Amino acid sequence: MPVLHPVGPLRARVYWRRRLVVLAVLLVVVGAGAWGTVALVSSVRGGSDGDAVAERTAASPRTPALAQVVPSLSAVRTPVPPPAPEELSAAAESAAAELPAPAPVAGGPCTDEMLTIEVRTPGSAAVGSKPVFELVVVNAATVSCVRDLGKGVQELIMLDGDGARVWGSNDCFPESGADVRTLAAGEVVVFPVLWGGLASTPGCAAERTPPPPGAYAVRGRLDTKSSPDAPFTLT
Repeated sequence: MPVLHPVGPLRARVYWRRRLVVLAVLLVVVGAGAWGTVALVSSVRGGSDGDAVAERTAASPRTPALAQVVPSLSAVRTPVPPPAPEELSAAAESAAAELPAPAPVAGGPCTDEMLTIEVRTPGSAAVGSKPVFELVVVNAATVSCVRDLGKGVQELIMLDGDGARVWGSNDCFPESGADVRTLAAGEVVVFPVLWGGLASTPGCAAERTPPPPGAYAVRGRLDTKSSPDAPFTLT
């Protein structure tokens, strides 16, 4: 066949080279055409797909990947430490202080809040004399109440100008025994106490001597209820 066996004045290999060159050119042309067709189809499909993706993105924007993993700072709550015990105690005391006090009941015990205590003195006395002081107990409530007024729960003490204890009515001659009484509303009870004019200490162990002249104060007590200081002067 002339295709397989070229005939001409030239050598056979020359004709084979020419045929290979022509075949190569044909292959290049065919390949280029095929590539162009594929590119054109891809461009058309890619454009329509890209528009669809763009429309979906515009219609429903996606949350960034970092935001999906890390929570928003506004959604994170900082833990609040519990209040300290002293704060709870102060709050409880404040709440208790705001509660109204219960009304006193007639015939019930005389609380410290229902009583007033005071000391009466002669105002002044000579050094070494034996003045009489008075412990005054008043039921300041509007109802009657019951309280032990015995000598065992009564006491008078004398303080010098620096606040040091000079004398106490129970130091050398302590008394005991109960004296439970019903005090009517507004009732006043007076207990006289004789001072021997000598200093003393609890237990009466120290030597007793007359305090020097000067300004003093006498304070009274009925169990857990104390009186204001009453001024007293030794001359």
